[in-house]
Amino acid sequence: MDLPPQPPPDVPAPPPGPEAIRSRRIMNWKTLGALSLFLGYLILLSIPTFYTPPPAPRTIAISNIRQIGVTLFAFDDQYGRFPDASTIPAVQAATGTTLHLGDSSSNQLFRQLLATGERSEQIFWAKTPASRKKPNDLLGADALAPGECAYSYVAGLTSSGDPETPVVMIPMIRGTLKFDPKPFDGKAIVLNLDSSATALPIDKNGDVILNGMNLFDPRQPFWRGKAPDIKYPE
Repeated sequence: MDLPPQPPPDVPAPPPGPEAIRSRRIMNWKTLGALSLFLGYLILLSIPTFYTPPPAPRTIAISNIRQIGVTLFAFDDQYGRFPDASTIPAVQAATGTTLHLGDSSSNQLFRQLLATGERSEQIFWAKTPASRKKPNDLLGADALAPGECAYSYVAGLTSSGDPETPVVMIPMIRGTLKFDPKPFDGKAIVLNLDSSATALPIDKNGDVILNGMNLFDPRQPFWRGKAPDIKYPE
């Protein structure tokens, strides 16, 4: 059988027909789609290496309360007790600070820590309904302005007290002995004199119960029969 005549080798190939063009486009789209999926998969795998979710509010509250503890013990080492009304004259004399160092709120008493070395307001803040203004670290006349402090504080303590004594806590309901269960999943964060920061359950009445009694009950062994002098944030 005679073969059909072949075109000379130097003659250009005929252009592809419609079906060949369509097939080539489909193949190109499949290749591009597969490549996109592969690149997307690689991106998903790499996300944990450069993106870390922000810490939960309770994590921030615990971290900050521990930092407050560090500054309180440094203050106690220098002034013989934690900040209270009796340490104000000594702080003013030693630092020449112009900050308002009152003793009617935790904001005012914590300013003694700013006057004596702590450089950031951030450690006194955590996300609660009362702490409506995130600190800006402007340590002038507006340092720890109302809303920039979230922690309640027991004045009149020293580092030599009962190790189980609560000294800083969050989130208390101002003017009461109760805690707000909403900010930290039903937990109260409490810093004790042994430097431990613990998350304690808040009951349905807003109380933290320890040794079968309210945390602030004067019958608690660490209060020695005297009601604690609680200073609330402004």
